[in-house]
Amino acid sequence: MSKNRVRFYLALAVVFAAFTVITFAVPFEKNATLWLSYAFALLALAVQIYAYPKAFGGKSAKSKFYGFPLARISTIYLLVQLALSLVFMLVGSFVPAWIPVILFSLLFAAAAVGLIAADAVKEEVERQDAALKANVETMRTLRSKAVSVADRCEDAETKKALNAFAEALRFSDPVSSSATADIEKNLAGLLEELGNAVLEKDYPAAQTLCAKASALLADRNRICKLNK
Repeated sequence: MSKNRVRFYLALAVVFAAFTVITFAVPFEKNATLWLSYAFALLALAVQIYAYPKAFGGKSAKSKFYGFPLARISTIYLLVQLALSLVFMLVGSFVPAWIPVILFSLLFAAAAVGLIAADAVKEEVERQDAALKANVETMRTLRSKAVSVADRCEDAETKKALNAFAEALRFSDPVSSSATADIEKNLAGLLEELGNAVLEKDYPAAQTLCAKASALLADRNRICKLNK
């Protein structure tokens, strides 16, 4: 368990203890309204145990950032519920129990709907981020291979062509799609052949392969522009 998680549970325990002391130390009338107010306050505290780990349980900083709406909704719910519970404990002698029951239930329902919606948005944004990361990984890998092949090349003219191709990969649209998948697969194959040609010092073949790869990349760039 992380230190932040421990601090969070300690903070909840302090709030629970303080609210309990206020409930039973202040001479409120011990009637149904008080017990209902106390029970719904505990429910609001329990919601925090679900919401905060859900909000900030992601590994990346971006995932935690997307969790802020979840945390904000649950915190507002807790504060409003605690305040209303204290108010109804104070006026419990004059208010029938059905009024706080309806009010607390509506507040809980609103908070639950908000938390579900915020959680759904967080999951969808994280899914899209993961998909985007996967979609850009192919081009990053291709450029990394191209740079590696160029670094191993000992022929100045071939090295220049390879560096130009690696630079062209750098400025190509980084997002892959189904329309570019075949070209990217062919580019990966040509890079493998380029690597072998450079290792064997077959520089004419390497230059020919580099020209083919550059032409394929140009085709990919055209497809990317058409799909914008």
